Amino acid sequence: MDVLPPPQYQRLSVIPGLEPVSSSELPPYSRRRNTLAQPVAVRREPTEHVYPLVDGRNKPWAILKIHSSAKSSKSLPTFFEKENVNGSLELNVERGDSIQAVNATITGRIITGANSDDCFTFLNHSVPIWSKSPDVPRLPSASEGTTGAKLSGQCVWPLSIPIPRTVTLPVNGGEMQSFKLPETFLEKHTRASIQYDFSINISRGKLRADARIKTPFGYVPGTRPDAPSMMRQLAYQQGCALPGPEVDPEGWKTLRPISVRGKMFKSRQVEARCTLSVAKPLCYTRGTVIPCNLALDGQDTQLLDLLTSPGAVNVVLRRRVRFYTKPSHIRSEVAWSETVEDVGTAVWWPSATSRSGTHSRHFDGEVKLAKDLRPSSMIGHFSISYSLVLCPFDIGNFTPSSPADLVSEPVEIATLHGKGPRVLAYSPPAYDTPSRPHESSMYLGSMQSFNMSC
Repeated sequence: MDVLPPPQYQRLSVIPGLEPVSSSELPPYSRRRNTLAQPVAVRREPTEHVYPLVDGRNKPWAILKIHSSAKSSKSLPTFFEKENVNGSLELNVERGDSIQAVNATITGRIITGANSDDCFTFLNHSVPIWSKSPDVPRLPSASEGTTGAKLSGQCVWPLSIPIPRTVTLPVNGGEMQSFKLPETFLEKHTRASIQYDFSINISRGKLRADARIKTPFGYVPGTRPDAPSMMRQLAYQQGCALPGPEVDPEGWKTLRPISVRGKMFKSRQVEARCTLSVAKPLCYTRGTVIPCNLALDGQDTQLLDLLTSPGAVNVVLRRRVRFYTKPSHIRSEVAWSETVEDVGTAVWWPSATSRSGTHSRHFDGEVKLAKDLRPSSMIGHFSISYSLVLCPFDIGNFTPSSPADLVSEPVEIATLHGKGPRVLAYSPPAYDTPSRPHESSMYLGSMQSFNMSC
């Protein structure tokens, strides 16, 4: 296979001698000036969620209102780290109602099955709103009916309850450790889940039943990667190609070289060396990309051509959800369970900064990260982790010596953008969006041009 020409760029590229992408090859995109400052985010008005309790006459006597960052009132309330549960609670208390206390509670649970032993509460944060006892603090209220030893009439409390950002749990048989709250997690094909609830608990005397208003909610922690190297920041700012590992060694982690050995046409023993580099820091914001770089070296040019043919290189982002089902037991006595899934596949094109030669091939690439990809997390007996994996090459007429994965590097997924200019995606846009991230197409070798716009 002939050595492929380097990709073409739009005119905003600072590399001389390259022509802009033809409008007939890719659809037009609006350009945006990139600066080192982050764009100003416009926050929309909070969404109101209303939860009533009705009496026997179908008349609401308790109404909880919550304001959240959810897209609509039909969605679950959603809160980001550092946000409070804001809203109000209104009670219409009839004469003779023996309410003893009103409390708000935020709970977080790890659920791994249908049995009671399969549920572990890692967060149980209770805030008193009103109590008959004078020793219990009360939330401020302008309603006269909340000032005495009994509630009466219309009672309204404004709510602004902070969600704890961390919890402290016992590990390793009793040692206490602090954990950052994980994001809400609930997927059809994974038995374990992370669920949060907000409830208002109304306690009465012995002769009347207690009442409760309860709603699940979504929680999003705030995690962000460190800033990339200055050379990579400059490339993002100017909209030009990323400098490779040879030019910007501080901006990449180069993994140990891998020898690709096997038989060509079931007879001839061949070998090549493969080196995968991943952009540092090894933490990436969901909705962006993981920049990659691939170098292949060898004396057998036919093997190099096969290794760089479309679909041959298989680098995936692998997610591992790990948990165990008996949190009351010590870890050594409990069998761990895990769900492993490939949630992203790298796209490749000829490198713009490293020229391929007779005995070498150089490619730039990236793994697109879905916007709803769950961030890396670990709490108690539950964890979500990611790794970038170079899988065996998928080519015909070549039988590898080992079918195992060639190399793997742990990476982290964050929810917020890092400081500095936004990460740019350099691969061509996907014309048919796949239903799942790991079903995205591979573009290698035949990729002649790509868009440099953000």
